[in-house]
Amino acid sequence: MENNINLENPVIDNNEITRLGFNIEKEKRKQRTKKIVKNVFVYIFLTIMAIISFLPFYWMIITSLKTEMEFRQSVPTFFPQVMKWDNYSFAMSTNSGMFGTALINTLIVGAVSTILGLIVIIITAYAFAKMNFKGKDLLFGLMLLTMMIPGELFTNTNYMTVGKFGWNNTYIALIAPFLVSVYYIFLLRNNFKQIPDTLYKAAKVDGTGELGFLIKVMIPLTAPTLISITLLKFIGAWNSYIWPELVNKQNDWRLISNWMSGGFTDNLGKLYGGEFPKTEALTTVRMAAACIVSIPLLVLFLFFRKYIMHGISKSGTKG
Repeated sequence: MENNINLENPVIDNNEITRLGFNIEKEKRKQRTKKIVKNVFVYIFLTIMAIISFLPFYWMIITSLKTEMEFRQSVPTFFPQVMKWDNYSFAMSTNSGMFGTALINTLIVGAVSTILGLIVIIITAYAFAKMNFKGKDLLFGLMLLTMMIPGELFTNTNYMTVGKFGWNNTYIALIAPFLVSVYYIFLLRNNFKQIPDTLYKAAKVDGTGELGFLIKVMIPLTAPTLISITLLKFIGAWNSYIWPELVNKQNDWRLISNWMSGGFTDNLGKLYGGEFPKTEALTTVRMAAACIVSIPLLVLFLFFRKYIMHGISKSGTKG
């Protein structure tokens, strides 16, 4: 079939394309429609997933604001009939005033373990990224292999070791076993390797030592990753539950997560006037305690989420 396209002038106008059976505007509308439909389905899916993810937190919050009678109704309510703010003050004052002690213990353990852990992580990651020594790759590979082992398998050996050293009911038992984190070392090592070796060689020419290069060059350039590691380590210390429960049996050495699992019984009838048995835990008060523990972490994440996301995503990119 012969067509009238001018080969010397390959520019074809819309009328000529339409005459040949191809409508540009129709195709554009079709592509826009497909894109809109796709975006609608994506946002609907993300909205549903967000609602499902937020539902447990919502249920925890509304339960903490209900009365115990309303919570125990056969038909659950999705909004408190009466706001019971006293649940929060009662949760912080019950268990013989353990809340203040647990909060101080958690802040001390979180701060010390985060600072010491960062020092270990930075030095180790720098050694594997920039220094050359015999067996470096083999040693790093063995470290990565430990990530394949479930953490629960280390609990028994760590518990026996802590017991032999007599560290039970001390801060050392909560800090020492978790100073080294292979995952964070791997994360920071990848960040360090992205920094050009030319900077390292230039620093050597200027007479800068290994420690000076680490402090003046490497740490400032990897600040987002270091901030994310700092936050995640502190959050890990704040959320720690099983290990403190094992090694510290006395109330004076317990952490905030252990306080949250307390009985929360209305022994003196201060909250409900003795309407419930003295040995029966009040679920609404437990949910109030869970909110008290969770709120600082949510606030921390909201303020520093960009550092966490940027630090983790940058560690997996080249350049």
